[in-house]
Order: sequence, then structure tokens, then C-alpha cells
Amino acid sequence: MSDFKPFFDTNILVYLTAGDPARSSAARALLTAGGTVSVQVLNEFTSVARRKLGFSWDEVREFIGTICSNNEVVPITLETHVRGRELAGQYQLNIFDGVIIAAAQFADCTILYSEDMHDGLAIDGLTIRNPFAPH
Repeated sequence: MSDFKPFFDTNILVYLTAGDPARSSAARALLTAGGTVSVQVLNEFTSVARRKLGFSWDEVREFIGTICSNNEVVPITLETHVRGRELAGQYQLNIFDGVIIAAAQFADCTILYSEDMHDGLAIDGLTIRNPFAPH
């Protein structure tokens, strides 16, 4: 794994659009610097944007296009799913978080930015960090 390669959970994308200026600014700084997301993250964001944020399909397309232009996007494969299930069982995670962690690992990321997962948890060279928590 490289020294520093970030992966972004869905909530980082959601906070980019949030009304909370501090979180929006932090999310913008992270995403502007670039990193990796998975197709699952894009799908989850699309669901939240449509159901909770009131985005039109055009707004979703534009937002996702911007994210994809500045970040690597990795697929979710059967191998990712199987590893995600294993991680979910081993670390008492939901399947969606397990698959996100697996995707980050397969992408050789060293840090996973997420507000929803256990801050500081290290799993096989990947460390989960809440970018909104004081460190």
C-alpha cells in the first residue's frame, strides 16, 4: 500500500452538499485533494440525493460527474462482496460498510474517511478516520 491514499465513504459526499458550513468545507477540502470512491458510494449518494436532498436527475448527474472527474472510481465485484461479508462478520459491521472497507482495501487505500464507522479502527493496513471529529 502507498503511504497515503484516501477512500471516501458516502457521507463525505453528502456533507459536501450539507447546510453545515464546517462539514461542507472539510468535505470539499478532502474531495478536492482527490482520492477513491466505489460505485457503491456513487449509488448510495444518488439514493440520498434523490430521496433526502431533493436533487433532480440532472443535478445528480452533474454532481457525480464532478466527483468522478477528480477521484478514482472502483467497481464492486463478487470478490469485493465476499470480502465485505467476511469483514462485516468479523468486525460486526453492516454489509454495506463491509463492502466499502473491502473496496478501499482492494484499491490499496490506507485511510477511509467516514463519519459513520468506528474512528481509528485499523483493518489490514486501512485506518478509518472521521474527518469531522477532533483529533
